[in-house]
Amino acid sequence: MFTGIIEEVGAVKQITHGQHSEVLNIQARTVLENTKIGDSIAVNGICLTVTRLFADSFSADVMHETLNRSSLAGLMVGSRVNLERAMAADGRFGGHIVAGHVDGTGCILRIEKDDNAVWFTIHAEPNLLRYVVEKGSITVDGISLTVAEVGSDAFSVSTIPHTVSGTNLCQRHKNDVVNLETDILGKYVEKLFQPIPQEHRQSAVTKEMLIRYGFE
Repeated sequence: MFTGIIEEVGAVKQITHGQHSEVLNIQARTVLENTKIGDSIAVNGICLTVTRLFADSFSADVMHETLNRSSLAGLMVGSRVNLERAMAADGRFGGHIVAGHVDGTGCILRIEKDDNAVWFTIHAEPNLLRYVVEKGSITVDGISLTVAEVGSDAFSVSTIPHTVSGTNLCQRHKNDVVNLETDILGKYVEKLFQPIPQEHRQSAVTKEMLIRYGFE
């Protein structure tokens, strides 16, 4: 579990390509403190497992499914990435509940200055946009942000200077692809309100059933 509060911006040091997979080696400092092999670190919002540790970097395996659903396949050596360690049980929620399981990607349509704020308008597909609500939470490249506006095919977030300078948003441009994770609570609520298929329903206790099994 993560909070979407970025701890540091790291850099891709090396990429080892498999047939449908990758091994990323990411240069970092802060997130290496007290980290062990097997721990989780969110890289641009994607929960990855640390497989090797070095003095100034860590490595993580990226499987086919992750490359298909995220923007990690577009990373190059030198790419700047947002990093966050999994939240400690006694930690403070500065952002919102983030699973690190990216739902898909979006594309930056516009970047606009508004006094001390910077607005990012991001295109998203309907299957993602349905879970995006005004004043709700969204994770963009692992950054916990508040949705300011929602349109028919895009949403906008307004970011403060601290967020822009402390993440890779300061290097984002129009048409860049970003990872999106929508609010997990909304997806659970939707699932629970869906009708249960007839074949999965448990048989109700009826008088006829009781008689059939000898209860009279």
